[in-house]
Amino acid sequence: MLDTVSFRGKKALIRVDFNVPLDENFVVTDATRISAAAPTIKHILAQGGTVILMSHLGRPKRGPEDKYSLNHIRGELEKWIGVPVRFFPDCRGVELRQVVAQLQRGEVLLLENLRFYKEEEEGDTLMAQELAGLGADYYINDAFGTAHRAHASTSIIADFFPPGHKLFGYLMEAEVNNATKILNAAERPFVAILGGAKVSDKILLIENLLDRAQHIIIGGGMAYTFFRAMGGNTGKSLVEEDKLEIAHSLLRKAEEKNVQLHLPADSIIADAFAQDAHIQVCDNMHIPDGWMGLDLGPLAIARFCSVLAGAKTILWNGPMGVFEMQNFQKGTLSVAQAIADATASGAFSLVGGGDSVAAVNGFGLSQRMSYISTGGGAILEFFEGKELPGVKSILG
Repeated sequence: MLDTVSFRGKKALIRVDFNVPLDENFVVTDATRISAAAPTIKHILAQGGTVILMSHLGRPKRGPEDKYSLNHIRGELEKWIGVPVRFFPDCRGVELRQVVAQLQRGEVLLLENLRFYKEEEEGDTLMAQELAGLGADYYINDAFGTAHRAHASTSIIADFFPPGHKLFGYLMEAEVNNATKILNAAERPFVAILGGAKVSDKILLIENLLDRAQHIIIGGGMAYTFFRAMGGNTGKSLVEEDKLEIAHSLLRKAEEKNVQLHLPADSIIADAFAQDAHIQVCDNMHIPDGWMGLDLGPLAIARFCSVLAGAKTILWNGPMGVFEMQNFQKGTLSVAQAIADATASGAFSLVGGGDSVAAVNGFGLSQRMSYISTGGGAILEFFEGKELPGVKSILG
């Protein structure tokens, strides 16, 4: 889509997702989202275009706050795109329009945090119209991480650009194409791996995948709600007592649809939520009082890795345990390695969700996956079957 347009002498207003982590000195600690946006920016500059970048950073409560200023990421951005970046300390106003009007070919202007204005998250039409009226010839959405939000800069703004002048950037296009491939053109067997803390966060996702996947692997804290629903003793493990009937229903639906829903046979359990806790291996139906499951056990790892070895399509969303602690990371690491091995054997793998991506990056396995999504909530809602406003606004 981007490649069909000539940007020579044109201005492109790009919605990027530069919501990146900063340390106490405001240094970027993970530049994944910046590096992911770089190809789109560099493409437009290489064609002789001008780039205006807008993004949010963090969750500012009341107007401008220095710790959320996008000026902090300017140096990191310059490293990735290889040209100087000008910064404007606002994203609205007459002065900004004057600065944009004077931009020369090949220049990059970064606007201040959009969320310093409450109208951004409110999807305010006037703010969207004002952003669209900065003088850009094209609007490009390259922020998949915010595509599930109907904010002023992510979807409403597109209404003020004619067809052919509102486009996906390379990142957005790759995200949509790869996610669509998983949902609508998955080669079988399709294995979905779901983890994380709560069943409630994944109910819609599981229900949608029951019509698509042949195998669904359940790990992480959410698994113990299923075991409690089946009458097991789960000790102090994380359980959503009000979701037991839903867990029962999901197990029943999986059986009716002939989908293999794999629960972990055993866990590494601990007597405290701590790295130095006492640990042991335990069957997940018989976790003693005072103990909690914090990682996959050896039987669960062996079974899950066996299922993954035969997969042709793999979706992974959510860790298998408390991987941040070394004593409880083996399950997540083993699953990540199994996905990497399956990918090397020809499977297509997509990893989505902040914790899963963090785990893959931390284990040094990101290059061995077919695709790593930058969108946490967006990728989850996409796989739940929901329509994403940021996608709809471009495709119509």
